[in-house]
Amino acid sequence: MGDDLDKRYMRLALRLALKGMGRTSPNPMVGAVLVRGGKIIATGYHQRAGNDHAEIVALERAGKRARGATLYLNLEPCSHYGRTPPCTLSLIRSGVKRVVVGMVDPNPFVSGRGIRSLRRAGIQVHVGLLGAECQKLNEAFRKFITRRIPFVILKLAASLDGKIATSTGDSRWITETASRRYVHELRNQVDAVVVGIGTVLADNPKLTCRIPGGRDPLRVVLDPHLRIPLRAHLLRERDPEKTIVVTGSRVPIRKVEAIHRFGAQVWGFPLRGSQIPFSSFLRRLGKMGLLSIMVEGGATTAGYALQERVVDKVLFFYAPKIIGGEGRPMIEALGIRKMSHSRTIRDMEVKRFGKDFLISGYLK
Repeated sequence: MGDDLDKRYMRLALRLALKGMGRTSPNPMVGAVLVRGGKIIATGYHQRAGNDHAEIVALERAGKRARGATLYLNLEPCSHYGRTPPCTLSLIRSGVKRVVVGMVDPNPFVSGRGIRSLRRAGIQVHVGLLGAECQKLNEAFRKFITRRIPFVILKLAASLDGKIATSTGDSRWITETASRRYVHELRNQVDAVVVGIGTVLADNPKLTCRIPGGRDPLRVVLDPHLRIPLRAHLLRERDPEKTIVVTGSRVPIRKVEAIHRFGAQVWGFPLRGSQIPFSSFLRRLGKMGLLSIMVEGGATTAGYALQERVVDKVLFFYAPKIIGGEGRPMIEALGIRKMSHSRTIRDMEVKRFGKDFLISGYLK
């Protein structure tokens, strides 16, 4: 029974952690639950970088009632000075008797130090409860903290026969309202959205988050030859500084200056052939502390991301429609000549959104 209760409290910690999704970068999402005498006495979650960590919020709400309590955390508490003091010191001073941790901090420089500090202070520490769920929640942080580049999600919406548009380029709307609403929820969660210049020229998207209380991610356009029209919505949003045009290093300076006047950013990188190396701008996004990006299209950008092997996770929406061979494919040629060389998806899941369905999974 005790183990069932522990899982119940850890699941609550995970739900609390989710409240910070899209707001905590470059920090992980963490929730905390304090329990004493079989009752929850306080909870907390990390709201955004620079704010108190989840366990500190819970301890402050509990006050003296924290003495002798059990703390449930989905991630090991920190033991180092950053923007905030070490959480382990506050836990030790609070008199907490037991700490249940979902996963060890993946940061190789601090991993396990918080747990050791608590144990040296005489606090019981149990590690690994609902470990798989805790790992999945912070999958983007796990990649970022070890490789210093964002977690990359490839999102595409297609007909059942794998077409993203008709032969004329018409793509509105392949999927239902429920699917499109979920995409806006995803934009609210990721740090940046990436599209190719082809999508900008064809659809003139805004790439904003249109859900109540949502926030807009950074908008990144891969535009090797700086073809973005100055009338594009992406340059005329209310927060133009959130638009980044990634281009080649040899483009017209007057066009760059014109884009700057809108308030948008222009990043120039040497091209590899006719393409912008994904590794170059991913490293720069990592230096900004971005944990996750979502590549939204189109077929050229999707194919290039897969060729560059930067994609960690796929989200493919399929609508019950058939467009036919003259339609535009969801992914351009990858140069795969043998089935044994095809990209394999693991841990695949299927969800329904109205009449549409979503296939998600991870690239091996």
